[in-house]
Amino acid sequence: MFARFLKTASACPHCGQSLDGHQADDFPAYIVILLLGHILLPLMIEVNAAFAIPMGWQAVIWPTLAILLAAALIQPVKGGVIAFQWSRRMAGFR
Repeated sequence: MFARFLKTASACPHCGQSLDGHQADDFPAYIVILLLGHILLPLMIEVNAAFAIPMGWQAVIWPTLAILLAAALIQPVKGGVIAFQWSRRMAGFR
């Protein structure tokens, strides 16, 4: 589905379905932000309750973890948004 990290291919290599008309825009990023908040906030609360990690270390750990998780989630989420648009014949998939 992807030609590069977040650049969609012009067409599916297997079936030839055109992927140029999708309009995912910023929706995948909003979903990733929502997921990160729901993953990281409880994790931060539980780690702080269980361990006495100094604030300096936390200032390094949590942003780094957020960046890594965001990079890992953005491509599958964008693929899911495009697949949802395709399944509902939305945007450019009429």
